[in-house]
Amino acid sequence: MSHPAPTGLLRRMTSRSPDEGHRAATVLELFFDLCFVVAVAQAGVRLVHAVAEGHFGSGILGYVLVFFAIWWAWMNFTWFASAYDNDDVFYRIAVLVQIAGVLVFAAGIPRASDDGNWAVCIVGYVVMRLAMTCQWLRVARHNSGAERSMALKYAIGLVICQVGWLAMLFAPEGARMYFFVILGLAELSVPLIAEKGFNTTWHPHHIAERYGLFTIIVLGESITAATIAVQEGLDEHEALGELLSIAGGGLLIVFGAWWIYFASPAQDRLTTMRRAITWGYGHLLILGSAAAIGAGIEVAVEQVTGKAHISPVAATAAVTIPTALFLFTGWFLQARHFKRDAAEKALMPVTVVVVLACTFLGTWGVLAAGIVMAAAVTIGVLLSNRPDSASLRKPQVA
Repeated sequence: MSHPAPTGLLRRMTSRSPDEGHRAATVLELFFDLCFVVAVAQAGVRLVHAVAEGHFGSGILGYVLVFFAIWWAWMNFTWFASAYDNDDVFYRIAVLVQIAGVLVFAAGIPRASDDGNWAVCIVGYVVMRLAMTCQWLRVARHNSGAERSMALKYAIGLVICQVGWLAMLFAPEGARMYFFVILGLAELSVPLIAEKGFNTTWHPHHIAERYGLFTIIVLGESITAATIAVQEGLDEHEALGELLSIAGGGLLIVFGAWWIYFASPAQDRLTTMRRAITWGYGHLLILGSAAAIGAGIEVAVEQVTGKAHISPVAATAAVTIPTALFLFTGWFLQARHFKRDAAEKALMPVTVVVVLACTFLGTWGVLAAGIVMAAAVTIGVLLSNRPDSASLRKPQVA
């Protein structure tokens, strides 16, 4: 991971080659990811509070809305940078503006989650998206033909969406959910419309690395949140056995999630625009559930220490459901295309079912789910290293 120092204020923003050798994530991109995780952490904190109080519906809905905005802004920059990162001074300043926007967005999450006041969040989001608009306008200025048209469609689409988000601030409270749905769909449609006629030249290996690094950072945030929760539990309560079981099970779950996610080479699936869109959009569920695992572990700790007003089964479900969602989505988008026989293809769906079944074990369900994850990893390693399995087959076309 490296990045040359910028040489001048402005460089031409032209497409980078998708076949460029040794393409890796830059230090600026890693810094960008770390700043976005601040918002992810805030979203997780509000989810913990809501679930611990038994407000499952509103808590999960608020989390989904907040995480969608975080993920979408992060994803848009990631794919743009893979194609057009010229690392001049203006590019770096635009990234700085996006970082400032996400910090404003993160500061507004408590108000949005607790009071339904989305003003600060929307302002922060609009700041992020307008910075991206400027980047696309630069692409349009420095290119011609279909590529220029594509960049202008991106810029126009972004501006229209941001006007919609600002208009939502003046809408009646009862109509805001309709605004969220309509504007969310509009945001998702912008790349689909803009890329017709010309596709950005993103780099498959670079994209796979960027998503992988952000997944690691989000899983790491889950470990941090769980560690703090267990520490507070030990300071205020004496349920050592239950707390250690949650800590141990949580660690096995996160480690297993990491192992399973990186067991298949994602870049080998990113060979067409259709696959790339499905894979990229599907990571909303992967990244959202990865962050929710840490929140669930915190809820389980609070339930054991008497701070959460929910049952042990409900607290365990806060861990097992996002774990199962992470596993199933990763298998569906990526891993299943690298499996060769019935045993390998069935391993992850069976694991998902067994993890969900651990929910009904109550307090000890988190540890049981962690053991199931460890067993799934072990079986997967054994299956992939059978004498007749010298190497993985190429991914299936479907």
